[in-house]
This record gives sequence, structure tokens and C-alpha cells, in this order.
Amino acid sequence: MNEIARPTSFRDGLFRGSPGKVAMALLLAHGQLYAQEDKNEENPTLGTVVVQHERLTPAEQARTRIENIPGGASVVDSAQVELGKAATVQDILAYQPGVFVQSVGGNDAIKVSIRGSGIQSAPGNMTEGIKFLFDGLALTGPGGTSYELFEPLGLDHTEVLRGANAFDYGAVTLGGAINFVSANGLNAPGTRVHVEGGKYGYRKAFAGTGGTLGDADYHFSVKESRRDGFQRQTFKRAEGLSANLGYRFSPDLESRLILRYNEEFHEQSAPLTRARLRHDPSDTTSAYRVSRSNVDKYGSFLAGLKTTWQIDDHSLLEVGLAYYKYPQKLNRYSTTPSTSDYRDLNPSIRYIRNDTLFGLPSETIASWYYTRHVKGETDAYQRNADGSLTHTKKSRYKGSYDNVFVLGNTLDLTRDLKLLTGLTAIQVRRDVELAYSAAPINSGYSDRVNYDNWSLAPRLGLSWQLNPTLQVFANASRSINPVATWGYSPSTFSTAVNFVKQLEEQKANTLEVGLRVKTERLDGSLVLYRSWLRDELLTVELSPTTETSSALVTTSNADKTMHQGVEAGLAATLWEHGGHRLSLRQAYTFSDFRFRGDDTFGSNYLPNVPRHIYQAELHYQQAGGFYASLNVQARSDYYIDYANTFKSNGYALLGARLGYQAPQRKWSVFLDGSNLTDREYASSTNVVYDAQGKDTASFYPGDGIGVVAGLDFRF
Repeated sequence: MNEIARPTSFRDGLFRGSPGKVAMALLLAHGQLYAQEDKNEENPTLGTVVVQHERLTPAEQARTRIENIPGGASVVDSAQVELGKAATVQDILAYQPGVFVQSVGGNDAIKVSIRGSGIQSAPGNMTEGIKFLFDGLALTGPGGTSYELFEPLGLDHTEVLRGANAFDYGAVTLGGAINFVSANGLNAPGTRVHVEGGKYGYRKAFAGTGGTLGDADYHFSVKESRRDGFQRQTFKRAEGLSANLGYRFSPDLESRLILRYNEEFHEQSAPLTRARLRHDPSDTTSAYRVSRSNVDKYGSFLAGLKTTWQIDDHSLLEVGLAYYKYPQKLNRYSTTPSTSDYRDLNPSIRYIRNDTLFGLPSETIASWYYTRHVKGETDAYQRNADGSLTHTKKSRYKGSYDNVFVLGNTLDLTRDLKLLTGLTAIQVRRDVELAYSAAPINSGYSDRVNYDNWSLAPRLGLSWQLNPTLQVFANASRSINPVATWGYSPSTFSTAVNFVKQLEEQKANTLEVGLRVKTERLDGSLVLYRSWLRDELLTVELSPTTETSSALVTTSNADKTMHQGVEAGLAATLWEHGGHRLSLRQAYTFSDFRFRGDDTFGSNYLPNVPRHIYQAELHYQQAGGFYASLNVQARSDYYIDYANTFKSNGYALLGARLGYQAPQRKWSVFLDGSNLTDREYASSTNVVYDAQGKDTASFYPGDGIGVVAGLDFRF
């Protein structure tokens, strides 16, 4: 029999075991293996072995890895997203169970929450409780994650790893991790031009080119977008560029340089009362009209270098270093403008060893992730009658860092039963100083927090492949959510609030059980989880939005809370014949988040998250390339205050899509319609401490009926 060559790297194989097992597993899973027999019937012999192998795409490789994770995880293929509009990251995260996305003004200022992570954050603020990465390099730092680099075009796929299922990326937060994997010269060769535009002055242009030069590969892209907005004063513009440069020094050693730059400016409009939302959702308040509230992210930059060395047949080493700069100016025309400048340095090391333990196949991961503010400061000002500015406050966060050590193992107890064990140690250091204040420090408070604490986060999981189509799993884990550096200061804008408060990191113990089903016609998952939390980070509103002023908020620790829910996703082929296909994909999320015996709120529901979220799309694909689909997005009502006295109404939005995609995706065209019934609804809300049953200005209007058309060309 001819020898079967092993894959050249873990990236090609993605199966544990000996080289022969690795190659055989790949061939059986994604290719064909058969023998040519000798025709002598009296003495048949096995002749030449013929191997036909189809190389896995990066998205397929990611799905193969995820199949070994005993919990909620999924992969979003960008080719599926780009069948319709790709305006913001909200288009990527659609149809992902357990993921809740809110937006303001239809622009990039979004809020992403997984299993209730970061529910205290307002849309457009730094996202907390989720670790975001580009190509495995951390974007998230001690200040959380800014959103302006979240661009859906120019990606190959996105990994969504909920909760402890993001263990391999050193994510110890309740929400887990989201890893954006960018296109490169190997998986996206050639040149591509994409344009789309539609209602509310929306237009977007993207161009990218990639290829190989010997052992090097490259991919460059640029994009520009504009949007006038549905609500008054929600204009947005953004420009950016990215580069992905790779070089293979040998079959076992390669490096990849990731560069991303973006400028983004958008106006901020006012939240409305529910009554005003129904009457005129495009309206705003006089205070916002006068202040011209806005956010200017005038130059965010990410530079990352990752080197991968396959040491031998059984071990792999990854070394990464990322630098992230994200300055911004807020409300520069208002009476209280402010600036901030954060710069993070994020080194990482990950070692993977495939071997045997107790005579059983084993994979061990040892890694270190570190993220540090090399610069972090905010400045607040007061505008005088003559237009000049008076410096009122300065906060410094330099020296704050998260230091994470990870040790994990996957042990094959049998061919179908895997045991996952792991332990994470995390050091949280916060050095926050109110370096200057024009007004005196509030009585009884301090002007500095110097916090340093170590915590342990264990993980234990089981994955059982009952048969080729059904897998069941369970895991138990602990999560740690550090406080974002800016969260220690109650308000940047208020000159009356001057102190730095003590906060604890949020802790949670989580149990999770579920199953995956995969056949030729079905691909689905069902996950049930419960998290017991202590010191949950929740927002308290100091004063609400009014016609003449904006809300002031702060973050505080709750006592005991609980998050539990159901995450269900199903993609099904309903009918297929002669290249024609009718399919249905669905995602359902049930969220039951509440206090546990709170002195003030008892067992009340936590606000700002719908208990029920349902998304579905019925898609028809014609053999010649035409396609059409209908979709629905539905959310139940939910409370906007901790006292549970006032609600945001639920809604259902209807959408449709038509398009054509030429063979080999040489060119495509689409027409994407949303909110076709022109429903008035709140896309996001602010949290109120106690609304006392009154209709408060907490509701951000969602877009009215919208239509977007797009063209895509590949050369």
C-alpha cells in the first residue's frame, strides 16, 4: 500500500493522534479513499491506493475545532453574511443563539451581550464581559473593547464562543469570546469591489486585493461608509483600511502581521419616552439639538504580529503581540466636551501538545495572555460663555492590567468520550487616579484606587459522541469579569461628582448542558445554562435624561444575582432537487436574569434584556444562482428599571431579500429589505434605577422601513 503523507501542520490536520491517524481522519471526513483490486479472482490482492482529498476552508477548520468543545459555540461564514447587507457587526451576529445586540441610530455604536454579559453598558460605550480578538490576537484590554474596528467586510469567518467555551483564548468572562478571522492572500486571492446603499442616506464602498508572492501572501482592503440616519442627529461616517501579511519561513514556521486602522464619527441623538417614540420616532430633544452630541474616534489603530511554530509532529507554539490605540473626542461642540486616549499592549504565548496521558490520547494547552494600559487617561472640560474651555477633571489609568495563565487538557477516555479539564489564574490590577479636579473631592471618598487581586477559574467538561449525528455535552466553570478602568469613575461629565470608588470584579459559577445534531439536512444545537453571580456589575442612573439634560450614570456591584437561559439554533434543508434548495435557519434565546434575595429588589428581573428573542429565515436557492428569502426578528417586552415598574414593548420585524450570485462568486447583486411593515420600536434602552411606573426618556428608536441594494465583483 502506498504511504499516506501526514498533514504539514496542525492547521492542516486539526485532529489529534499519530500522523497516520491524522491523515486517515482527514481523508475519511473530507475526501475519498479506495483501493484498486487485482482482477485475478483466485488470488485477489490490494493494489494501488487512490487518495482524493478536499482541503478544508478556514471556516470548516474552525467548525471542526468547535465540535470538540463541550458547550455553546458557533462559526459564522462571511460568505453567508454577504448575501445581504453588511453594514455593521450586527449583521454578522444575527441568528446566533445567546447573543443579544443593541444599536443606536443604526450606526456602529452597538452593544453586544452574551448570556447577560456587560448588561450594565449602554450602546456605544466600551463593551464589557466579552473578549474580542482579531485572528486570535486580543483587542480587549483593561478598558473593555471599543467598537470602531468591528467591520463585517474583509473577514473570512467569525467564531462565537459563549461563556467558558472560550477557554482556549484565555477568556474568563461570563460572555466568552468573539474572534474575527480576516481574509488573507491564501483564502481570498484576487481583487474584490463591493458597494451597497439605500435609505436614510446609507452608502458603503469596499475594495480588497490579495495574493501570494513565493512564500509570502498579502491582503489589503479599504472601506468608506456614510449614513444620514433615521432619527434626527444620527449622522455617521467611517473610513478604514486593513492589511494581512503572511510569510512562511519553512513548512513548520510562519508569521502573520495584522494591521487595522479606522476613523469614525457619529452624532448622538436623545433617547425618547415610549409615548414620544410612538408619536414621532425620528424626533430628538432640544438639549441634544443644542449640544450637537457626538463621538469622534479620529484614529483607532491595531497592529498585531503572530508567529506559529510547529515544533514537531506533536507540539505547536504560537507567540503573539498586539498594540491597540483608540483615542476619541466626545461632545466637542457641547458645554461639557471630553477626550480620552487609551493605548494597550497585549502579548500572548500558547503551547499545544498532542500526546498520551495515562495511555490515552491527550491534548494539553498552556498559555499566557497579558493586556496592559501603556497609556490611559480621560480629560473633561467646561465651555465658557466666550467659547473657551476650562479643564475640570483628569483621570489616569496607566499601569492597569490583566494577567492570565491558562492550563487545560482534553483527554480521550474512549473514541467517543472526551474529558476536558482546565484552570485559569487571573491577576487583575487597577491603578485609577483622579489626577486633577477643579472641584474638591466628594466628602468621604478617595481620589485613587490601587487594586491588585488574584483569582482562580476552574473548568470541567464532558463531550460524548453518541453516534455520528448526535453529541451531548456538559461543563461546569467559573468566570471572572474585571471592572473596566473607566468604570471606577461615576461620571466624566459631571463637575459635581468627583471621586474614585471601590469596585470588585464580578464572579460567577456556571453549569451548562446541551447537545449538537448534524446530518445531511440538519445542523442544530441546544444549550441550557445557569450562572450564580456575585458582585455583578450593574449600572445605576444618577439622574435621568430630560428635555434639557443628559443622563448621568455610574457602575456598582450588586449582591447576588442569577442568569439562566436556553440557546437553540437549527439550520434545516426542507427540500432539495436538481440544484434547487429550500432551507430554514432559526435561533431562539430565552434569558431569565434576576436578583437573588436582594434587600431592595427581592427576586426582580434584571432590566434591559428581553426574555425571548427569536430569529428565522426561509431561504430559497435556485440552481442558476438566484435566491430569495423571508426573515423575521422578534423580541418580547422587558423591564427598563430594577424596580420592574415600566417596560419596553416587544416587537416583530419582517424582512426580505432577493439576489443573484454568478458561478464561482464572480459577481453578485442583492436587494435587502428590513422592517417592511414600518413598525415603530425601540432598538435599545437605557437602564433606570426605579421608574416608579412613569414613562421615562430611555428608548432609542429603531429604523423605519429600509431597503439596501448591493453589488459585488471579483476579479
